[in-house]
Amino acid sequence: MSRTLIDVTALAARLEDPDLVIVDCRFDLTRPQWGETVYAESHIPGARHAHLDRDLSGPVGPATGRHPLPSPEAFAARAGAWGIGEGIEVVAYDQGNGMYAARLWWLLRWLGHAEVAVLDGGFAAWRAADLPLETPGSARPVARAPRNFIPRPDRSRWLDVAEALQARESGVSFVDARAADRFAGENESIDPVAGHVPGAVNHPFARNLDAAGKFLAPAALRAGWAPILAGRSPAELVAMCGSGVSACHNLLALEHAGLGGGRLYAGSWSEWIRDPSRPVATGPEA
Repeated sequence: MSRTLIDVTALAARLEDPDLVIVDCRFDLTRPQWGETVYAESHIPGARHAHLDRDLSGPVGPATGRHPLPSPEAFAARAGAWGIGEGIEVVAYDQGNGMYAARLWWLLRWLGHAEVAVLDGGFAAWRAADLPLETPGSARPVARAPRNFIPRPDRSRWLDVAEALQARESGVSFVDARAADRFAGENESIDPVAGHVPGAVNHPFARNLDAAGKFLAPAALRAGWAPILAGRSPAELVAMCGSGVSACHNLLALEHAGLGGGRLYAGSWSEWIRDPSRPVATGPEA
């Protein structure tokens, strides 16, 4: 299985595979219970449900962003309960564009579990292909047994705020995945301060997708990212966004394009603005 993306046809052929765990990551920032509700109504057969706030994030504190990283131990317990462990492949999906599924993809990669891919097009593509669904009245697939997930965190994959400040001073390229109007500070409806980290460039994660909400082909992704990288190695890039979620979509796109190595500023904008002494810029990128 690919370690970046899988299409609905390939996943449908593996629904009975005992060495595959499917995780439903559907979520809505404005309606935090929506994902659980629609999961209960129907989901890909055998899928487990992951809640962004409870399962894919740690507790929010006075100095954190909106979606801090979970502790390796807490996430390992949850992943093990889903049936993820050594030798198990994982497919993550969300409602469509992969923004939330990419968070699970990144977390597993960070903790040393490389056998994970995102369902290209998500639940929308699955429904469009008229593939089977598990509903309250349908026969339930055999549940995956819990496993012992051993976390092997790779600290080099992400930056805390002190490291982000240091990286910014050293000229590292910060790439913000938020929409252009939020990046410019023109339409901030989520965080209390509008704008972006000075010197950051904007690459909205939607640019990684085609009109159908699926990822562009690797060659098209490389072409789209070339102006952002500007000749630099992807390892010199730090991905960020509002809270460290959609930034993972950019990292997934880069990996799929053969441009892996970028790091995540985990706290992102919502953490950066917790301290009013940190600089803020508005308007389009320079």
